[in-house]
Amino acid sequence: MTYIIAEPCVDTKDASCVEVCPVDCIYEGEDMFYIHPVECIDCGACEPECPVTAIFPDTDVPPEWTSYIAKNSDHFDDV
Repeated sequence: MTYIIAEPCVDTKDASCVEVCPVDCIYEGEDMFYIHPVECIDCGACEPECPVTAIFPDTDVPPEWTSYIAKNSDHFDDV
């Protein structure tokens, strides 16, 4: 399991999650932040820090935002 960032982060980009990540696996993209799926250690420190509730375990993403699982992963294929 890893954590992903979903639609509420788009154009919000509050960096509270970045500040608490112990392994620095959250990266800023053009429109939102992304969690690197390999670097994430599944600690969950980021989830409660998100002021817009955009961070979810990949197994608990709300149905309307499941496309963000691939969006997060795909972001790192291009980097």
